[in-house]
Amino acid sequence: MTEQPPDRVAGYERRFNTLFAEYFDTLGTTLDAPSFSRFTPDCVELLRDLSLRGGKRMRVVLLHEAARLVTDEPVAGLDAAALSVELLQTHGLVHDDLIDDSATRRGGPSTYYAFREKFPRHPRAALALTVLAGDLALALSLRVLLEARLPVELRQAMVEVQTRAAADTFVGQIVDLERDFTAAPDDDLLHTVADHKSARYSVLAPLRLGLLAAGARPDAHEPELSRYARLVGICGQMRDDYLDLFGDAAAMGKPTGTDLREGRHTYTVVRLLSAVSGPERAFVQQALGDPACTPETVAEIRAIAERAGVADRMRADMRRYAEQAREVAAHWRPRWREDAVAFFERLPRWSVERTA
Repeated sequence: MTEQPPDRVAGYERRFNTLFAEYFDTLGTTLDAPSFSRFTPDCVELLRDLSLRGGKRMRVVLLHEAARLVTDEPVAGLDAAALSVELLQTHGLVHDDLIDDSATRRGGPSTYYAFREKFPRHPRAALALTVLAGDLALALSLRVLLEARLPVELRQAMVEVQTRAAADTFVGQIVDLERDFTAAPDDDLLHTVADHKSARYSVLAPLRLGLLAAGARPDAHEPELSRYARLVGICGQMRDDYLDLFGDAAAMGKPTGTDLREGRHTYTVVRLLSAVSGPERAFVQQALGDPACTPETVAEIRAIAERAGVADRMRADMRRYAEQAREVAAHWRPRWREDAVAFFERLPRWSVERTA
């Protein structure tokens, strides 16, 4: 494989961003909204803004590379599938920011806070419109597949993949909230949350969709696809949790310390609490769940965590799970195309070590 993952990612990102913009440009003509409605265009515009504002489009990358496991020829259906996975992602971002009461996303206002600013005297309307905008993104993610110019059987199979992925993600969101009612969740619990909340829609569904579009039968390889997705999902969730305390807020487009303020028992927080004692542990516990926790307090907790070796442990754990994912992908070589398999081997380690 001559291209490294960043090169492939950049190419897919550029092409898809153009496709996504074109989709939203025409959405107004295909959405059956009453002519008098002003709120519907507002919802669509905020979805467009959030959707086009950023992101590495890793789901799109996985989708295209999954098809390349089977063939290097152009594959019909990948554009529709790419739109579907990113619209489902937009749905997730809208609802995540509402659940977390997040003010910013991808360097701009979250959809919830945009509606709050638009309707400062009508908080219930702002809340309702945020929920409905997210629901609209979910419906559009399925509609784009149903309207794709593909054989009926393929369309139905793709819709089934996305419907299952959405349901798994909703369950993941539920158990994610439930996790924070557990005093000391272990790694098995955290891995299960990461699998349901993230891996199944962000990794497994794009793999399934790409293989389906290329004419393969993903069900025949379900155990190994699921294992690869689970491991990559764990890496990704660990990286997100790591960056929430140790990351650069400017580079991420959102503040650090959010998990602390919300009292979330993430990989980082659980490892930190197990690594400190005495006054330092009391200091962390006092900040955990305090929405007024200051940036200075977050910085002090970060220093405590670094002294306790939490940052080093998190990086080591991410590399370990990335290596396990690489080993799973390596077993695909006898069956699928060499350069695409090599991409899936390299992707986990690059994903956890990239800085942006």
